[in-house]
Amino acid sequence: MKFPKITESERIKKLDLPDGILHMVLDTDTYNEVDDQFALVYALLSKERLNVEAVYAAPFLNDRSTTPGEGMELSYGEILRLLDAMGISSDGLVYKGSDRFLPDGETPVDSPAVRDLINRAQARSENDPLYVVAIGAITNIASAILTDPEIIKKIVVVWLGGQPLHWHETYEFNLTQDMHASRLMFDCGVPLVQIPTSCVSSHLLTTLTELETCLKGKNPICDKLIELFAAYSDNHFAWAKEIWDISTIAYLINPEWIPAPLVHSPVLTENHTWSTDKRRHMIRSAIHVHRNPIFRDMFNKLAGV
Repeated sequence: MKFPKITESERIKKLDLPDGILHMVLDTDTYNEVDDQFALVYALLSKERLNVEAVYAAPFLNDRSTTPGEGMELSYGEILRLLDAMGISSDGLVYKGSDRFLPDGETPVDSPAVRDLINRAQARSENDPLYVVAIGAITNIASAILTDPEIIKKIVVVWLGGQPLHWHETYEFNLTQDMHASRLMFDCGVPLVQIPTSCVSSHLLTTLTELETCLKGKNPICDKLIELFAAYSDNHFAWAKEIWDISTIAYLINPEWIPAPLVHSPVLTENHTWSTDKRRHMIRSAIHVHRNPIFRDMFNKLAGV
């Protein structure tokens, strides 16, 4: 598969966030955990910075789904429930994604989400890209790129996926589920911001006590998120939970909260390791998160402050 050429200067320019409103879509396996729900609500409440044009349901497979397709359907339903709790219509906003992972590195999986992403990307200017925020297996975005490679000139992908590039292996839920799609992200040349999990977004921990102190009783969506969070564990004593997915939203709101230097795009090997080739194009890869300002911003928005 051949992809359009983007000069390194053009790619780096796209990887510098501009001031003003950013137009974005969110690709989420919302039923998989509890962090996607927080990320979705956080994005929708950040209107001073983000215009959420569409939400896509992503496939996932674990003990909460029997197939990737069922995971996508469950996520679709969860998105609808959250929007209903916020009083937001889902018409023209929410789309079902892929019902399976990529079978190889060249065959896309068609879906309403893929077609919508292509249409929205095609409508953008190369100087005003669409920000594609992905917080699950990146099958939908990879399928859109394989279907219409020209869209890499008009999008910037911000993905929570994989481990830090110095890590001894790459195993991580989002990346490992669809290795073909994950490898494509690093190979195709799309402007990419990777936010790893271990020792980066894993710092975004909160507790039931903190949530109840900051959010309980503020409004129905706050109480809904607390309920989901509490149900994730039977024992909350000395227990904290990562809300990793909000890292992608926080990065777009204020990149100083999540430093992500330019690095050469790594090679994702068959052995689930990173390999380095300094001839490859540049991406951004996050190395740290400033936890407190991120949660402070999200809690204020959730509470309506």
